[in-house]
Amino acid sequence: MKVKFIIFTITVVFITGILLSVIVIRNNSMEEVDLAAINDVIKTAENNWGQISEETFRTIDLKQPFTIIDVMENEIYQTPENPYIDNHESIKNRDIFIDLKNHNEVAGKLIIRNQEQENVEKLKSELILSISFILGLLLIMSVFYMIYLHRTLLKPFEQLQGIAANVARGNFNIPLNMKKNNYFGAFTESFDLLREELDAARKREYESNRSKKELVAAISHDIKTPVASIKAVSELMLLQTKDDKVIRQVNTIYSKAEQIDLLITDMFHATLKELEQLKITVTEESSEVLVNMIEHVNYDQQILCAPIPQCMIEMDTLRMQQVIDNIISNSYKYAGTKVTIQSEIHQGFLELHIIDYGPGMSEEELPLVFNKYYRGKNVSGKNGSGLGLYISKYLIEKMCGQIHCYDRKDGFTVVLKIKLA
Repeated sequence: MKVKFIIFTITVVFITGILLSVIVIRNNSMEEVDLAAINDVIKTAENNWGQISEETFRTIDLKQPFTIIDVMENEIYQTPENPYIDNHESIKNRDIFIDLKNHNEVAGKLIIRNQEQENVEKLKSELILSISFILGLLLIMSVFYMIYLHRTLLKPFEQLQGIAANVARGNFNIPLNMKKNNYFGAFTESFDLLREELDAARKREYESNRSKKELVAAISHDIKTPVASIKAVSELMLLQTKDDKVIRQVNTIYSKAEQIDLLITDMFHATLKELEQLKITVTEESSEVLVNMIEHVNYDQQILCAPIPQCMIEMDTLRMQQVIDNIISNSYKYAGTKVTIQSEIHQGFLELHIIDYGPGMSEEELPLVFNKYYRGKNVSGKNGSGLGLYISKYLIEKMCGQIHCYDRKDGFTVVLKIKLA
């Protein structure tokens, strides 16, 4: 409907311009020579020769400018705004020359200005002005029409192009804004629905993959603890038994546990990039829960735990068990000594000091122990991935706690700071 209105308006303006040009031409037609007025001027000039002044021709209505000169070409009278210069210029302009007589002798001449050139120039100016006005009006209307076309036709396609580029890059969060006067409303709406469906499908896929990887990461990590216990008990049995048959059987158990440990480590590495998406649910728990967690890893009675102060702490019990397992397993593996756990309440935290009596670490290694894959200089001959302390730091910080370590002359200490409820 708007397109028809604009076309109709442009047509009306164009026809109006043609009519205006015709009117301008008709109004500027050449004026006819008024012979009666010219005769009046001639008679009046001849009758008043020698006494001609501005009052002489006041009653005569001659449209054309005129000049009166004597035989010596001296100007006697000239109408206002008459550009008379001399006879030569008047001849070039094709002015009308009429003799004026006094006592039957030629006394001078009446020169009537030929205004054809002025009329033509005036006609040109008016035509140029009218045509310029019409063309300017048409130009303005065309500009507005192009703006209208851009907004109603081109801009929706540009928006579709931008949305398509974002969809191709996997960015589904930018909606496609649609206006009421959109000629492609159904098409753009369908495209926007497609974007929403793709976004929903990607989120479902993301959630599904995240759940699977969380499950694999959690299971693989949790399996490593009982496998480590099996290996530790097997080592203990090997030290205590003397029967060759039992030794062979225990060696088989140990080797299979080692194989399982390696496989679980590989699976754990495969999901390592998704570790930061593990769910951590912090709840208020009694500090007595920590006693059971410590006892779960005290399978060879190598841990001496001092009484833990009674208090309420904030933690995820499953993740805290992982943290304690990782730290104590490292002490067993790299120190090979008994482990002492001391605790105290300090500045809003329950602090667990996990102390071993091994060789410890050098000062330059301490800032690196919580880095991913980092393993100290004292790990030669011992299996490991360099992830235990890295995971422990991530988990404890997600529970609003802290972890740090320091070296002593007689061993190594890891401090867990668990937030008080």
